[in-house]
Amino acid sequence: MQIYLNGEAQQTECKNLLQLVQQLQLEGKRFAVEKNEMIISKSKLEQTLIFELDHIEIIHAVGGG
Repeated sequence: MQIYLNGEAQQTECKNLLQLVQQLQLEGKRFAVEKNEMIISKSKLEQTLIFELDHIEIIHAVGGG
């Protein structure tokens, strides 16, 4: 299905947000997820299903100094 990830069209086979986070190799890192302009808590990622044309924003913290 097609979704919009951080503003760009992308194809995915992921069924929920947890699968998407795992596919992006962000599990265990600091990040925030927004789906269709609603912030989704990390405890709800697995229960939050992804549908065709959803708009998903994932922001992750990058360390540095």
